[in-house]
Order: sequence, then C-alpha cells, then structure tokens
Amino acid sequence: MKKIGLIREGKIPADNRVALTPAQCKWIQKNRPDIEVIVQSSPDRCFSDREYSSAGVKVQSDVTECDILLGIKEVPIDQLIPNKTYLFFSHTKKKQAFNRKLLQTILKKNITLIDYECLEHDDGQRIIGFGFFAGVVGAHNGIMAYGNRTGLYQLNRVYKQRSFRELIHTYFGLKLPNVKIAVTGSGRVAHGVLEVMNLMGIHEVEPDDYLKRRFAYPVYTQLKGADLYRHKDTGTYSRSHFHEHPEEYKCIFAPYTEQTDILMNGIYWDKSMPRLFEKEAIQKDEYLIRTIADITDDAGGSVPINLGDQTIQDPVYGVDRTSFEKTAPYLEHSIDVMAVGNLPNELPRDASRYFGEQLLKFVLEDIVGGGSELITRATMTHEGALTKDYEYLQDYVNEQPL
Repeated sequence: MKKIGLIREGKIPADNRVALTPAQCKWIQKNRPDIEVIVQSSPDRCFSDREYSSAGVKVQSDVTECDILLGIKEVPIDQLIPNKTYLFFSHTKKKQAFNRKLLQTILKKNITLIDYECLEHDDGQRIIGFGFFAGVVGAHNGIMAYGNRTGLYQLNRVYKQRSFRELIHTYFGLKLPNVKIAVTGSGRVAHGVLEVMNLMGIHEVEPDDYLKRRFAYPVYTQLKGADLYRHKDTGTYSRSHFHEHPEEYKCIFAPYTEQTDILMNGIYWDKSMPRLFEKEAIQKDEYLIRTIADITDDAGGSVPINLGDQTIQDPVYGVDRTSFEKTAPYLEHSIDVMAVGNLPNELPRDASRYFGEQLLKFVLEDIVGGGSELITRATMTHEGALTKDYEYLQDYVNEQPL
C-alpha cells in the first residue's frame, strides 16, 4: 500500500492552502484501497484537522511512514525528510537565488522532487496550479486599488468573504467609472482576471479599438503574445520561436501605457524576456497607468517597478514616478502596485478544491503507479542528482548560497 502524506506548511508567512481537501482524501480512500492518505496535523490550514478526521482520514504529527509527501510552498530545509518523494512548488527552475540552499539540501538528502510548476501536457500547457484564483483575487485587488485611489467606489477585501460565490455577491450594484483596463496573458491567471472583468460587467473590446478611442463605459482588452511582442528583425511573432528565443524579440506594449488606467499583468516572465516597459517610461507625462496589479509578481520583472511583495493584509504600495522609490499608496505623484506572492490564499478553500481536482485527474494515478513520461518531465531530482531535463541547474547548485 502506498502512503501519501499531506504535510504541514512550514514556510513563513504560513500558507493555508492544501493539495487535497477532506472530501478528495475521502474519495481516494474509498476508490483506491491501495492508497492511504495521512494528514500531518496543522493549525493553519483552511480545512481543519477535525474536517479531515470527520472524513475518515488519519491525522497525526509524524508523517515519516509516508512514501509520497504533498505540500504547497517550499519546505523549510530542516523539515525535509531524507529519501522521500516530495511534490511542492520549489521555485528553483529559474535559478532563484533565495532557494539555492533548498535545492542543494534536497540533493544532499537523496530526495526525489516533483515540482508542480513542471507538470505539463505534451504541448507545454501547465497541468496544475493556482493561477485561476490568483487571477481572480489579483483582478479584484487591482480594481479595489483604483477605487481607493480615485474615491469613486469602494470594494471589500476578498479574504473577508467565505467563498468565491460569496465574493460574486459583493459585485451586485457595483458601478465603475469609464476606466480602460489592459489584461496581459492567456493562461490560467488571465482566465481568472477575465472572469472578474465579466462578473463586474466590464466590456471587452479589441486591441485596435482600445487604442483609438475612449468609451462611455468601463472596458478591458486582452493582450496575448502576438499583441505584445515582435521579432526585432522580421517584425513577426511565432509563439514557439518566442519561447525558444525570447531575447530576439522586443515588446510593443508602449502605446497601451498611454491609453490604460489599470494594468492587470498575467504573463509568464523570465530574465531573457523583454519587459512590458522600462521603468523610465513612468516619468513621461503621457504615461497614463496609475494602478498595476502585477499578478505574476516578479520583482523587477515584466513590470520593472515591482519592488517586491506586500502581504494579503496590505497588498498595495506606491512607486514615485521620479525617484522610483517605494511610497505609501494612492499619492498624487506615485503609481500604485499590487504585488502579493500568495494571492490564492484569500480564497483558500476554493483554490485548494480546484488544485486537488487537477491532481486527482492528471497526476495521482501516475505517481502511485510507478511514474510516467509526464512525471519524469516534472522530476527535478532523483537519487541525489539532477535529472536530465534539469542538468542546466548544476552551476546554480554548485554555487555557494547567498
């Protein structure tokens, strides 16, 4: 019998999401008698220990008997159990310096790491993640921040609602001004943003119309890869070529900075990709954007004035348009930035339920059944070594931690 453990989240600030809900654990144990789920006791989860116990799931502090351990965020290095198989978001595939020691320790402890971020269908589409609810919460917070800046309307905080369904009810009667909103991206994050745009009654318009006119009602336009990037020499865009050679492309977002009130950023970014704009652009009089919800949240990344994370309780800060220094939000000479690394924690039960469904549909069978090509592609470390697809991380692992 395979034993799967749901581990307690150890990263601080504590994350309250889970990989499997009580109902999903109950389903596994009913339909897969070859699997036992054990839940590590935790005071912080959005589902309580009692809810798991009531579902017939064993709850205990020690999970060393488990073969496979499921978490969400990075596991603190002193909590890693040697010789186990772990699934969590390690945030190491981009050579993030702050997690170098984590990957070094995983290798030293002979741990097999399967990273959720690396679980992909054959066409490269991510299988599992919280992106949709990051988009939902990020979009809400972006609209909320603009209301706080202008004083034209007021939105309640997401985390004060018990569910996504309850959140939707807060939009009844909401009247927004004639804002123009640019939504970047086409993945799960963007889908979450578009869900909120539509629930709030914001009209979608084509990029060309968006650039040419103002409207008598609130509008948004969705900007996908072909709307954002052009090859420096040919002036064309190929999705596959862009992802293979992003350094050969330039970003053509600049005209939108002169026509946009709120930017909802949901694009994937790494350091070889062009930014949406350079930070000097915000010094220009024609730069119109006053509120940025940087939902993908890369400090200094696609939004270069992202100066780092805020908290769920205090999600927005200002950036001075002249000095680029962090200020209080909603000041006349600042641009407001909403940047939070754990946005789905504002709707943790909905987000966890969605995450667990994808895990059950596409991943569980392969994990307990001895693996698959899908699992192999997402396995970063095995038996104390980087796997073939992740050998590019060797220099990152060899460097001394900061």
